Amino acid sequence: MTQREWCPTQAEFDAFARISGDDNPIHVDPAFSATSAFGRTVSHGMLIYAKLWAMLCEAYPARAHTGQEMMFPNPAFAGEPLILTLAEEDSGITMTAARRSDGAVCFTGRAVLAEDAA
Repeated sequence: MTQREWCPTQAEFDAFARISGDDNPIHVDPAFSATSAFGRTVSHGMLIYAKLWAMLCEAYPARAHTGQEMMFPNPAFAGEPLILTLAEEDSGITMTAARRSDGAVCFTGRAVLAEDAA
């Protein structure tokens, strides 16, 4: 198992919005987000996945990615640390991101990797 802590920032949300084109105000507009059910901006789910993907590539550099499943059951907020986890299982690599403060899972997924390259 591999774990890493990451504390997302509003600057990362803004940069991801510029790169991805996903500039939904729930991610980038604190004034708008303050009036939402969340009360503040929330991370792009794919930004969380990008952090987990980087960990996956670092942990398994010679393995090609062949499949992916993911869900985003809870929001992640700027300034609230997440615990990012990779765990190897028979069916693939389980990936999770959970808020450190309350353990709420913000990302859950599974990556399927090819066997080691020869």
